[in-house]
Amino acid sequence: MSSPHDVVITGIGLVSSLGEGPDAHWQKLAQPGREPVLEAGRFAPYTVHPLPEIDWNLQIAKRGDQRQMETWQRLGTYAAGLALDDAGIKGNDELCTTMDMVVAAGGGERDEAVDADILAASENRNDRGVLLNEKLTTELRPTLFLAQLSNLLAGNISIVHKVTGSSRTFMGEEGAGVAAVETAAARIRSGQSTHILVGGAFQTEHSDMLLGYELAGYLHRGPWKPVWQRQGAEGGGVVSGSGGAFLVLEQREHAASRGRKIYAELGPVVSGRARRARGELDAEIALLLKQALLPNGKLLAMSGASGAHAATSAEKAALDANPAISARGFTTLTGHMKEAQFPFAVALAALAVDRKAAYPVFDATAEKPFEGIPASVLATAIGYHQFEGVALVNAA
Repeated sequence: MSSPHDVVITGIGLVSSLGEGPDAHWQKLAQPGREPVLEAGRFAPYTVHPLPEIDWNLQIAKRGDQRQMETWQRLGTYAAGLALDDAGIKGNDELCTTMDMVVAAGGGERDEAVDADILAASENRNDRGVLLNEKLTTELRPTLFLAQLSNLLAGNISIVHKVTGSSRTFMGEEGAGVAAVETAAARIRSGQSTHILVGGAFQTEHSDMLLGYELAGYLHRGPWKPVWQRQGAEGGGVVSGSGGAFLVLEQREHAASRGRKIYAELGPVVSGRARRARGELDAEIALLLKQALLPNGKLLAMSGASGAHAATSAEKAALDANPAISARGFTTLTGHMKEAQFPFAVALAALAVDRKAAYPVFDATAEKPFEGIPASVLATAIGYHQFEGVALVNAA
């Protein structure tokens, strides 16, 4: 039964290697046998899913604004603009000034040229503290340290799109995306917010971003494989991708009062943080699926599985244990987008509910067909390293 404080999705902004916007993603993902867009040479032996060509001017009109953002921030600001456009909020001062924002962000891209310069200079000098201070005062833009601050993404969205309500930023890989969506939904259910912009972005085509995964041995090496087929292959199983996903969430009555199309209703959003070293992950995933109040009957699941061996095999076992679930590992086609992974999963779930059609299998060896119209779709993000989250997305 619907209630005025239901959380509904009224805007979707997506960017990935497949293109930009909800329609482009639906058309490509709904096409059976879709091949991924891959870049295997630039960061060999690692493969990435690269960004498509983007005309940043379409969402970030001022060149000065573009110049002071690294790519990951431009990407997030761009995807946020797509979501605001889609919801009919962009350019509406009354709606933008009362709109809250919850952003999932990483630590930002480092200036690799400055890093290399400091390392090269340190080979010939012993007063490295003095050297570092010299470089910090001469080589860096005054507002930044060696990496961009995570909350600059929210700041830039505020500046460019004039979204000036309250703002929160979460850090922590997939967990940041889960916490962002969970917090935004809770604010709307409690009546603290009427409409919120929530999402994240990740730009993987930058060697320091890949370094973060690889230091702990998470990156897949060698020939690319679909996300469910990387067990036993060389490396850690993760193939990353650049992308961004933002959602406009609203109270049902707020969306109705302005006559907006509703994609879907966002049901329970639940998260956990299993102590994986103690073997708690399997039980944690089972508990989250129980807390998500899954409906009876067949269920489509948009899985944000990363390919990381332990996390992905645990998720696959949990989903396979429920014969009603037909999973789609969309990372096969987009790559793993870290902070944006969970908002992306929720967006794809909402599109399936809205279009009244399931996605075809992305990997025929590991996924089973789904017949009929998906009235509810599960979205998951079992973190490659830690943090777990699931959400149930229902027909509006």
